[in-house]
Amino acid sequence: MNTPSLNKILDIVKDASGLMKTDTFEISQKEGFANIVTSSDVAVQDFLCSKLKQLVPGSGFLCEEEDMWDTTHEYTWIIDPIDGTANYSRGIAQCAICVGLKHNDDMVIGVVYIPMAGEMFYAEKGKGAFLNGRQIHVSDRPFENSLLCTALPVYHKEYAQICSEIITEAFGRCNDIRRFGACAPELCYLAMGRCELYFEYLLSPWDYAAASLIVTEAGGTITSVDGSPLKLTQKSGVVAANNADNHRIMTEIIGKKINTEQQK
Repeated sequence: MNTPSLNKILDIVKDASGLMKTDTFEISQKEGFANIVTSSDVAVQDFLCSKLKQLVPGSGFLCEEEDMWDTTHEYTWIIDPIDGTANYSRGIAQCAICVGLKHNDDMVIGVVYIPMAGEMFYAEKGKGAFLNGRQIHVSDRPFENSLLCTALPVYHKEYAQICSEIITEAFGRCNDIRRFGACAPELCYLAMGRCELYFEYLLSPWDYAAASLIVTEAGGTITSVDGSPLKLTQKSGVVAANNADNHRIMTEIIGKKINTEQQK
């Protein structure tokens, strides 16, 4: 089976974004105030799944809402209908529709659309990364002039202390820190040179899968926090950087703090 048309996927994602343009969405809690879902999340996911399964009959789906976790197929769609639901629910622009297509163990298509900013990021394996039709590339800034996008683990606050220590040490060695509140937009910002570093201690596949291809196709490096390749269908810590040297420094900072914590 051939990989489906990227343009068709982009059209489907744009159409799905129309379901986010409402002031009447409902909000419910999945696990308290930190983990919410809106009726728009569900509507976008349902729309995407219904359209994308027609492009690749027999494909599997790994999605944030409604416990869709079927990765036994040759092709698997990895979808976050709204990455940054908390931002979306409060009218903050950093929220995105994320659609990735995995073929066996490899991401082959990644799409991240930020509707409020009108920014469509996308990549196809081996063909580069793009923003609204223009090819993008990571910056060449060194660690000391890098911006680090990061966050404390809102769903796992038991890890807040070690994350704080990692962030504090990195902050002392880089330029500054940003927290936009959504993984995929931040990784795309790294891919286009708005920032150079990214770290989160624990994420779900739908948070990072689509954007991970955009990062690598833009010349960046992205792995799990121990430097091993991302598993794509498992929860994982994520570290990314604009180049191998900056990635090495960031993983060394993380590894030192994790090893110290384990020795306590």
